[in-house]
Amino acid sequence: MSLIAVKSSVAVLFSGGLDSSILLAHLVAEEHRVRPVYIDSGLFWQADELRCACRFLRAINAGLLDDLVVLKLPLADLYVNHWSVTGQDVPGAQDPDDHVYLPGRNPLLMVKAQVWCRLNGVEQLALGALSGNPFADATELFFRQFETAMDRAVSGHVELVRPFAMFTKQQVMQLGRFAPLESTFSCLAPTAGKHCGECNKCAERQLAFREAGIPDPTQYAVKTPMA
Repeated sequence: MSLIAVKSSVAVLFSGGLDSSILLAHLVAEEHRVRPVYIDSGLFWQADELRCACRFLRAINAGLLDDLVVLKLPLADLYVNHWSVTGQDVPGAQDPDDHVYLPGRNPLLMVKAQVWCRLNGVEQLALGALSGNPFADATELFFRQFETAMDRAVSGHVELVRPFAMFTKQQVMQLGRFAPLESTFSCLAPTAGKHCGECNKCAERQLAFREAGIPDPTQYAVKTPMA
């Protein structure tokens, strides 16, 4: 199933989480040359996230997969004592999704990635945004206007593509069920390199596997039973 009409080159804004990992694996399976781009903002969970992202890429081990690009974008000076920096009082399994919102982070990530693409001749930047994303910086209007503004800023065109824009989480999980999902990472407060099992993202992860009918291979420090 072809998700996008890929031009000569495509980068994936890659976090190592379920959605961007499945997107990357699917594009590689479609025999597109893919460049994964990871943005290191120095947030609490990112050392473990990046380690797992590298492990996922090794597991894919495809000839069409280019080397990982890691771009630095420190955000501690913006978020200061925020839970995303300190790892303290992170949103728990029962907290609503808006508690995990990081103001401005998505546009900042895309600016860095799009400028890199423009400077390196990459024509498309693929994002793993889903249909159910509740935040204002994940709408069709936002992406269209952002792409236009960035074209002016870089004096060229890098196309933003969202292959999963009409997909539910369950559909994405089914698409990636044979990918090495045990090497993906989605946790706000990892413990000794493991998913904590108690944060908002761990709850979301457990639900994604359960609703897709896929055994969850994740190692959790605490396995919280889901209702």
